[in-house]
Amino acid sequence: MRSVETELAVADRVATAVADVPPWLQALAWGGLGLAGLSALVLLFDICLLRYRQRMPVMEVVWPVTALYFGPVAVWMYLRYGRQQTRKWLTGHGREDPPDKPRWVTVAVGVGHCGAGCTLGDILAEILVFTVGIEWFGRALWPEFAGDFTAALALGIVFQYFAIAPMRGLGVREGLMRAAKADVLSLTAFEIGLFGWMALMSYVFFPGPHLHPNTAAYWFLMQIGMIIGFATSWPANVWLIRRGVKEAM
Repeated sequence: MRSVETELAVADRVATAVADVPPWLQALAWGGLGLAGLSALVLLFDICLLRYRQRMPVMEVVWPVTALYFGPVAVWMYLRYGRQQTRKWLTGHGREDPPDKPRWVTVAVGVGHCGAGCTLGDILAEILVFTVGIEWFGRALWPEFAGDFTAALALGIVFQYFAIAPMRGLGVREGLMRAAKADVLSLTAFEIGLFGWMALMSYVFFPGPHLHPNTAAYWFLMQIGMIIGFATSWPANVWLIRRGVKEAM
């Protein structure tokens, strides 16, 4: 009985949260999410169907995931700089190596690489916490923080492993250790920015009936949070790349 009552209470709070989303925000959210989804599909089409395959395979995941929160900006970055890293582009331009990139592009790609692991981890954790109905101290925010960071750390290290290990010819154990060293600071900085924004979402923007992951507005605001996380992770990536801890991409 308690379980049924708890589920009904959660369902009631969710329904209230949906009803309290301003129409203008809901409309803006659907537009932003639609544009981001379309951007990700454009990149997937170029990579998978037009066969612009990245020399570093993990980047074939990073670019579309980055488009999920940066939208057309990610498409522009990919077409301007990402395609140059593909075998097809190099062959078509008669080159063996891609042209040099500006330093800010190298940093941006590094942050995007970290951000992709964080983004996928955040999405998985948010959905899990919402589906299970976990709350601490009357809020889902705290288990979201714990789940987001844990999943982002795991996926971030995996993403970084597939960037570092092939470049340096490392075994699994050493590759994972180097990946953790390269990514923990970067993803922590990313999550700090995102978590600060999520706290504003919970305590300032929607302090009463909270937004939940079954609303477009929630994910639209999370897109903004991920862009903020991208910004807060930038200085950490500059430092890591300069010190040679993280590979320049």
